[in-house]
Amino acid sequence: MNFLIGCAVWAYKNWVGELYPPGTRTTDFLHLYSRRFTTVEGNTTFYAIPNPETVTRWATETPPGFEFCLKLPRDITHKKLLQPHIPQALAFLERMRPLGKRLGPMFAQLPPSYSPALFDDLRMFLEAWPHQDVPLALEVRNVDWFKEPHLSNLTTLLENVGVGRVLLDTRPVYTGEDDPQLASERRKPQLPVQYSVTAPFTLIRFISHPQLSVNQPFMAEWVNQIQQWLKAGIKIYFFVHCPTEDMSPNNARYFQQLLEKSGVTVPLLPWNNLSESNQLSLW
Repeated sequence: MNFLIGCAVWAYKNWVGELYPPGTRTTDFLHLYSRRFTTVEGNTTFYAIPNPETVTRWATETPPGFEFCLKLPRDITHKKLLQPHIPQALAFLERMRPLGKRLGPMFAQLPPSYSPALFDDLRMFLEAWPHQDVPLALEVRNVDWFKEPHLSNLTTLLENVGVGRVLLDTRPVYTGEDDPQLASERRKPQLPVQYSVTAPFTLIRFISHPQLSVNQPFMAEWVNQIQQWLKAGIKIYFFVHCPTEDMSPNNARYFQQLLEKSGVTVPLLPWNNLSESNQLSLW
């Protein structure tokens, strides 16, 4: 599939009765989630590395074609320098190998403190990654990476080593008046959105607003951009977040509908093939 869509997590209890049927057990969340969406961001690995038995279970509970895009643990990416943690990163990759074809691109999210002054450290880390085995994407959060000459230097590095760019779009949650329910997501940096790719794939992290109407102009921009990239053969992973996590599945499904209504050729959402008794209303 050239376009995969999902949320940041699958184990969210408030989705029971909505995304998941009433009475669903937590042990069934992943099985049901993977029959509704085609990918998951897998934020869980940022905080803790699962044991081998858990990784094997993830593989057996999900259907062919479903992909995990797992975040590198914070003990690798948030300890000032990356180069000393290359062995840990490679060990993490080995731990995830039982996922087989269900293992999509992994991604490294760097903290705002990781600046272009550490360019050589970043280069050594990216060059050590086995890109032919498992693709890697990078998310930078220091604002200087979005300024020249650092922007061009980073783009060139990513293109040379075949690393994808994680595109973070926080614009929806910074739109409109202050709202207490947006506070957590407004801790994410307000950075420029880059409509550029550096590899045959890209990861888009769309931080949606709980009010659907606020998202619509930004979603419209992504529909146009995604259409262009798909025509160019770029594989796209689109992840929908929301400060009110209850709304993430609805917002993701709405975006899928926008793509389809706009004539963008994307795979059908598995969610739409479920029986009516398992359907979630759009609003």
